[in-house]
Amino acid sequence: MSMYGRDPWGGPLEINTADSATDDDRSRNLQDLDRAALSSRPLDETQQSWLLGPSGEQKKKKYVDLGCIIVSRKIFVWTVGTLLVSAFLAGFITLIVKTVPRHHRARPPPDNYTLALHKSLMFFNAQRSGKLPKHNNVSWRGNSCLKDGNDASTTFKDLAGGFYDAGDAIKFHFPKSFAMTMLSWSVIEYSAKYEAAGELNHVKEIIKWGSDYFLKTFNHSADSIDKLVAQVGVGNTAGGSTTPNDHYCWMRPEDIDYPVL
Repeated sequence: MSMYGRDPWGGPLEINTADSATDDDRSRNLQDLDRAALSSRPLDETQQSWLLGPSGEQKKKKYVDLGCIIVSRKIFVWTVGTLLVSAFLAGFITLIVKTVPRHHRARPPPDNYTLALHKSLMFFNAQRSGKLPKHNNVSWRGNSCLKDGNDASTTFKDLAGGFYDAGDAIKFHFPKSFAMTMLSWSVIEYSAKYEAAGELNHVKEIIKWGSDYFLKTFNHSADSIDKLVAQVGVGNTAGGSTTPNDHYCWMRPEDIDYPVL
């Protein structure tokens, strides 16, 4: 349907109602499309969040600040708990060890072998016979039995020296030879120990004193040895004997004035 009106410029004015209706419909349709697009956009964002987002809400980890380092709270708690349990077990075990009675005997104190060595070697100084050296450290001993072997009936004229056997003044050579052998062997094996105890020179002097005496008991310059002195002194206690002997009359060796073989 067309309508004609008056044109202010002098011509007719035609109004087409059909075109006007078409424009209104087109505008209405565009508004509907825009509204549909806007309503579908939040739906797309929700679906994307379902697909891309995590299935559950993440838990935030807790940390402990130790000043020099930051560690997980869970690790910190486990570490402290482990240390406390270990300390408790160590203390409990220590308490058991301290309180349980011991059935072992206490160990004896260490032996002072150095003191025993000094006393043993001093015994040889006290038992010396003959002309004693000036450094013999036994004040109550002096020269004794300097005439041993000095008799017309004896082959060996000088038997002064050596060591007395015990409390008497008899000199038994076989026990003395064994003693000198053991002392010599000990110096070979333990010379460092003797030196540490300050007795190395002393024990060597004792061995030399005994060895020099043994050289007097046989003719060491001969090609063959047919005589050997095994004992100096007599210990006969039979009744009626008038021969001086050490068991018949006990006295200090320094007071013996008769020759002995």
